[in-house]
Amino acid sequence: METERSLREKCGVFGVFGHPEAPLLTREALLALQHRGQESAGITVATGGELRTVKGMGLVPQAVPEGALSPLRGTAAIGHVRYSTTGASELQNAHPLAFLVRETPVAIAHNGNLVNAVRLRRELAEAGALFQTSTDTETIVHELARRLGGPDRDWLTALGEALLRVAGAYALVLLVPGALYAARDPLGIRPLALGRLGPAWLVASESCAFDAVGAAFVREIEPGEIVRLDAGGLQSARLPAPRRALCVFELIYFARPDSQIGGISVHEARKRLGRRLAQAAPAEADVVLGVPDSSLPAALGFAEASGLPFELGLIKNRYVGRTFILPSEGERRAGVRLKLNPVPDVVRGRRVVLVDDSIVRGTTARRLVEALRQAGAAAVHLRVTAPPYRHPCYYGIDTSLAEELVARSGSVEEVRALVGADSLAYLGLEDAIDALGMGDGFCHACFSGQYPVPVGEAGGKRSLETGVVG
Repeated sequence: METERSLREKCGVFGVFGHPEAPLLTREALLALQHRGQESAGITVATGGELRTVKGMGLVPQAVPEGALSPLRGTAAIGHVRYSTTGASELQNAHPLAFLVRETPVAIAHNGNLVNAVRLRRELAEAGALFQTSTDTETIVHELARRLGGPDRDWLTALGEALLRVAGAYALVLLVPGALYAARDPLGIRPLALGRLGPAWLVASESCAFDAVGAAFVREIEPGEIVRLDAGGLQSARLPAPRRALCVFELIYFARPDSQIGGISVHEARKRLGRRLAQAAPAEADVVLGVPDSSLPAALGFAEASGLPFELGLIKNRYVGRTFILPSEGERRAGVRLKLNPVPDVVRGRRVVLVDDSIVRGTTARRLVEALRQAGAAAVHLRVTAPPYRHPCYYGIDTSLAEELVARSGSVEEVRALVGADSLAYLGLEDAIDALGMGDGFCHACFSGQYPVPVGEAGGKRSLETGVVG
């Protein structure tokens, strides 16, 4: 449910090596990845033997004005859009992060969370490391610096050894003069893709970024894979990868419908979820609506399978930012009213099926049900294309507080009563996984409580500022 989220994924990454317009290309790609992070944005460009960074708070056009990139000339760059899941929402924590490692300038951008970052930070600090930020990403850089000090340690080997020290989820890009590195965690929890534009190589959190710049999708960067891109081409190394555990919420909600994740069309995956939901939880209704934008394909699938008409019955104000990051319940409710509004002629006197991808706090669901009734809906049946969201995520989504999750302590009937719907049904986990068609290749801890990486060391969003674990 795009307007409600207490879900703040950290974030979207992009990199390009070997293109004469690398800075502008990166900015265009970040605009395509803006849905993954709207808190801050940044771009680092390799120019000569230096790295130069432009970043700021807010959306890409405000954080990285096109004019700010005009003086930068370089054929390699990395970029990032952020929601904070560890570290305060401050410019110093905005990515890319810049460092000097063994007298070499380094910039890094990261999507995901490291569950052992608090312990590693303590150990590194005791060994003399000086931290500049309160993000978990910086621990990777300090681990890398320690390993580059040994004999015959090239950057690819040292990065691999550093990543063996961290646990959790990461899709990252790292830039040094003359080379760009990209890496994905051994379970592939966060997505990362490889693309090509003429002789240039590109990496991105989602394939939609390649479409935006006219590039071709080549393949996924595999779980546990580390890629080096330089003037000599592509070099790859692998960490042990026991199994695949892609975040199931990437397909259900996070990714843009025009992306491919795990070899699956996101649009088609969501339609299949909607079809399966119609079979598992039909409703006596007259019309099917979806909550824009992520739930529209699922609503189409529900309509097809049920034989009911699909209509655009909710209009989204695209000039209002996502409301789930607002700090208070009152602000979130006001934000929802500004963000989505029913079309009275579509819903008046009709029994409505409202299809959505999840219910987290319940704020948006309650507001939308109220709004549909005020617009004249005779009944509102809420259908959700995912199981109840009952468990915190520690791998890159800001739901580390279980008490924020409405389904954790409430039954389906209690949630239904809370949001005011005439009926409520979720898609079961087995049905959802089967509909997605990847077999047992997902992390679904937020639904099942089965964490593929132990989270005993994981802390909350501010744990790296307080030093408190758990």
